[in-house]
Amino acid sequence: MAKSKNPKDECSRSKFIVYVDESGDHSLDKVDEKYPVFVLAFCVFYQDNYVRNVVSAIEKLKFDEFGHDIVILHERDIRKEQGVFRFRDREAKIQFMESLTEVIEESNFILISCLIDKRKIRVDDKEESNPYHVALGFCLETLADLLAEKGQEDHETHIVFERRGTKEDRELELEFRRICAGSNSSGNKLPFEIILADKKVNSAGLQLADLVARPIGIHYMRPDQPNRAFEVLKTKFYCEGGRDNLGSGYEGWGLKIHPN
Repeated sequence: MAKSKNPKDECSRSKFIVYVDESGDHSLDKVDEKYPVFVLAFCVFYQDNYVRNVVSAIEKLKFDEFGHDIVILHERDIRKEQGVFRFRDREAKIQFMESLTEVIEESNFILISCLIDKRKIRVDDKEESNPYHVALGFCLETLADLLAEKGQEDHETHIVFERRGTKEDRELELEFRRICAGSNSSGNKLPFEIILADKKVNSAGLQLADLVARPIGIHYMRPDQPNRAFEVLKTKFYCEGGRDNLGSGYEGWGLKIHPN
């Protein structure tokens, strides 16, 4: 007897895997004037390249710097020099940051992001303008465009988010499934599947997503300030003209500013 086909077997899956993280608070009840933005970042990897190159590069960095890989690269801990990131001196931190930036620069991924300037959300629009939901909608729609460009629009793509809490996770999954069911600008169903990962999971992809979100917000607020991390990310954004137009043409494509 022939085996029945599993609708989620390997041939039905896309060649991509997506990891997501955010920077800033998505609440509109109180806006932090020091960081009044919310940034959602999607890091899109070819699965084969992710397994062969990205994971090994992250692992090597950890062994080189700490002697083991039981370390989670968290942007906030690095920036505030907490936990294992208590560097012995300024030079040691600079060296670590240079090595980390080099890994990000050499990692092959496509960046899709949405930045919400919460100061510009009108009071009477707040009920309809949940920053996380607005950013999620843009990123999912842009991801759909990217996958169509790559001929993967009919294949299932897994999108990995870090858990944030029971209530937040439930709201995220409901909004994710609503958008994928057709509540998007195209009106089409999107073949995406959500995965909610524990904060303690040692995922290279989630760690990279965590590291790229804040530099986008800092660049928006202080565009004239030197920002080595953002200069690297400019070459990663999904952009008009594809890979032949790296570093330009990404605004409104791989990077959406809302309200504009």
